[in-house]
Amino acid sequence: MQLQQLVYFVAVAETRHFTRAAERVHVSQPSLSQQIRALEKELGAELLSRARGNVALTDAGEALLPLARRILADAETARVEVQEVAQLRRGRVRLGAPPSLCTGLLPEVLRAFHDRHPGIELLIEESGSHDLVRELARGALDLALVVMPLPAASPALTTVELIHEDLVVVSSPDVPAPRHPLRIAELAGRPLVMFRHGYDLRELTVGACRAAGFEPVFTVEGGEMDAVLGFVRAGLGFAVVPSMVAARAHDLRVTALARPGLSRTIALAHRSDVAPPRAARELQRMLLSTRGAARAAAGAAGVRRTPSP
Repeated sequence: MQLQQLVYFVAVAETRHFTRAAERVHVSQPSLSQQIRALEKELGAELLSRARGNVALTDAGEALLPLARRILADAETARVEVQEVAQLRRGRVRLGAPPSLCTGLLPEVLRAFHDRHPGIELLIEESGSHDLVRELARGALDLALVVMPLPAASPALTTVELIHEDLVVVSSPDVPAPRHPLRIAELAGRPLVMFRHGYDLRELTVGACRAAGFEPVFTVEGGEMDAVLGFVRAGLGFAVVPSMVAARAHDLRVTALARPGLSRTIALAHRSDVAPPRAARELQRMLLSTRGAARAAAGAAGVRRTPSP
């Protein structure tokens, strides 16, 4: 018994017409009839009653039809599953992330993913959450790491929390040390190095300062993460950064914020109406498997403090 014979049989059973069945499966009518005859011979029973102008299922045909449909469905499932496995040997994953995670969490995860699936091309988009949500909505990204909560007008996205981390203040050891822990109100009048517009950290910091009753003073603004850390090293001011970023900046002083402090929640997001490709789902699985280690690293960074010289 061949799968193609079952395809032909189901087509005739559903159309009750040999010519229309042959057109559906893109084969000549004589070839279709020949294959069904071969199937009947293999099974030892007539499956179709062939009265002129009327094709009907015999009892044997009625018994075979649901089984044939199930076999063909299982064969299609097998084909799809094998193709998805094959996709992990080639293809691409389009991932969006805030720059702070591109320098902190992602390098090790992407290295592990590349070691396991070297044929998969990794395309990374660095941007703020608002931009990343927009890119997800238009189908330009498969996955994105975004800061929660999402903008009110966001499209339907499926999100899974990945990290909840504290924000801390970094400064150069060459400038006077602030009190530890530092209250947000104590940033009033202090020079701040500020990220560019569209950065989630900019909105968090400026919003916290205004909630504390003052407008922040910027000595430099408009930078990306690496630039902001460089300006802080040069003594140009203080910056509020994620604790995981601070953990890697061993030459900077890290000062915790007094309770309730500031924090952010990072979630892994994808469109709800479109399942991510197989390769993207594998990267998603690897990212989610890092949650415990990432939370531990974020917690440890939040309590580290570089002593003053």
